[in-house]
Amino acid sequence: MTSPKHYLQFKDFSADEYAYLFERIAWIKARFKAYEPYHPMFDRTLVMIFEKASTRTRLSFEAGMAQLGGSAIYLNTRDSQLGRGEPVEDAAHVISRMCDLVMIRTFEQEIIERFAANSRVPVINGLTNEYHPCQILADIHTFIEHRGSIQGKTVAWIGDSNNMCNTWLQAAELLDFNVHVSTPPGYEVEPERAGLYGTSHFEQFADPLEACRGADLVTTDVWTSMGFEAENEARMKAFADWQVDAEMMAVAGGESLFMHCLPAHRGEEVSAEVIDGPHSVVWDEAENRLHAQKALMEYLLLGKVDA
Repeated sequence: MTSPKHYLQFKDFSADEYAYLFERIAWIKARFKAYEPYHPMFDRTLVMIFEKASTRTRLSFEAGMAQLGGSAIYLNTRDSQLGRGEPVEDAAHVISRMCDLVMIRTFEQEIIERFAANSRVPVINGLTNEYHPCQILADIHTFIEHRGSIQGKTVAWIGDSNNMCNTWLQAAELLDFNVHVSTPPGYEVEPERAGLYGTSHFEQFADPLEACRGADLVTTDVWTSMGFEAENEARMKAFADWQVDAEMMAVAGGESLFMHCLPAHRGEEVSAEVIDGPHSVVWDEAENRLHAQKALMEYLLLGKVDA
C-alpha cells in the first residue's frame, strides 16, 4: 500500500501543484455558480475531527464534501474516545479504515503529524497552533481573482506572528512573493517555528505603518488566538498600535486589498472603516474556503483531473 499524500503545512505542496490547484478552484467554483452538478466524491466519506471550535472550517468542509457528492462526519474530541485518552495513533488506524479523508482542527501540530503517520488516507490540517494552510490557500486564490498572480507582490501582515503569519511566510517562499511583518515587541516571527526555508521573502518592521507602505495586500488576525485566552489582557495593551486602520490602507495604496480570516473584532485588530470598506474582500475570502477545500480534497483523493 502506497503512503497517502497529506496536507499538514503549506510547504507540503510544490509551486506546480499550487498552480494546478488555483486553476481547479476556479473551475469548481464556476461549476458551482452555474448550478452544474459535479460529484467526483460519490460514495466517499470525510471525517472531520474538531478539538478547537469552528464556524467556517466545519461549514466549508461539510458543505464542500456534500457538493462533491460525498458525505462528511463530524467528530468532536469531547464526544469521542479521543477525549477519553485513546492514543492518537490508535484512533488514526481505526478512523482511516472507515473513511476516505480526514480533516483535523486541533492545537499542537505534533498531534496532526502523529495522526497522519498512522493514517491510511489523506489527512488535512484544518488549523493548528502553528499553521493554517487551508486558509492561506483560499486567501491567495482570492487575491488571484481580484488582482492576478501574486508572484512578486507584497503582503503586509500586521499583528501577531501566529499560525496565519507562519503560513503566509511559507507561501511567500514557495510562490515567490514578499511578506512585510509588523508585530509588537515580544511577538516577533520565530523562523524555526514558522518552518521557513529562508528569509529572502520576508522583512520585519517595527512600525506597522511602514510595513503597509506600498503593499498589495494588508491582512491581519485576532490578537488573541484560541488557546491563548489567558494572555488576552496583556495582548490588548501590547497590540493597541497594531490596529489596521484607514491610515494604513492609505499608505498601502488605492489598489490594495484587505483580508481577515475571521471572526473579526472591529475596533481591535481592524477598524470597522477598513473591514466594511472598499478595500475589503473578506466575504469573497470566506466563501473561497469552500471552493479551495473542494479542489484540495479532489486532488488528495483523485490526483490531477483533466477537465
